[in-house]
Amino acid sequence: MLTVLNVWAGVRPPRPRPRWKGAHVRKRSLLPLLTVGAVLGSLLVASPASAHGYVISPLSRQAQCAQTKASWCGQIMWEPQSAEGPKGLRNCHGSRADLAVLSDDSKPWRVHSVGTSLTLTWTFTAKHRTQDYEYYIGGTRVGHFPNDGTHTINLSRFAGRQKLLAIWNIGDTANAFYSCIDLQIGGGGTNPPPPPAGGTWAPNATYSVGSVVTYGGATYRCIQSHTSLPGWEPPNVPVLWQRA
Repeated sequence: MLTVLNVWAGVRPPRPRPRWKGAHVRKRSLLPLLTVGAVLGSLLVASPASAHGYVISPLSRQAQCAQTKASWCGQIMWEPQSAEGPKGLRNCHGSRADLAVLSDDSKPWRVHSVGTSLTLTWTFTAKHRTQDYEYYIGGTRVGHFPNDGTHTINLSRFAGRQKLLAIWNIGDTANAFYSCIDLQIGGGGTNPPPPPAGGTWAPNATYSVGSVVTYGGATYRCIQSHTSLPGWEPPNVPVLWQRA
């Protein structure tokens, strides 16, 4: 009766509030959050896992820098696992300008005396899917392995001082990780002459820990085995020589 009277009097009755309106507003307010969450989730799924690695045995160039903290190593001493670059490179630093010291053969890299075979072990800071591993001396591939683990390569075709390039090709990116190892391969090669006992330091000579030499009127004791090169005079490479 009141409704009829109100209509006759020209007064419109209040429109009932729909019960679903609040729920609809809440639903609309959640849509941006759900959208953002979906986008973030897809990004997390699509991004490849971070992973890095390098040869730890025998000591690669970056492993030496990580151990010795030699000042000339630069940034690589803090991130030896980061020599990463496009697949197909043939240098030690992945073509990263800030890690170019890894490809500098004039530095006093430790040289490992080996026979006709060599077993190599990688270390990883995080896992990544592997495509394969390759090993090169010059332009010759001396090893290829599809699986992780230790790898044994045949060096019988080489002798003397050589630089071995180790490559870990990543399975789900276009990049690879690079390590170089300096070797003195036996088996008929021309080996560097031994240093004169208690004599003057000489280039192209093999020195073992404890060897004593003189240079520039001073006496030095070898603290890391190596084969010397021009420019590696004892006062220039404190990582190799200690004044006696």
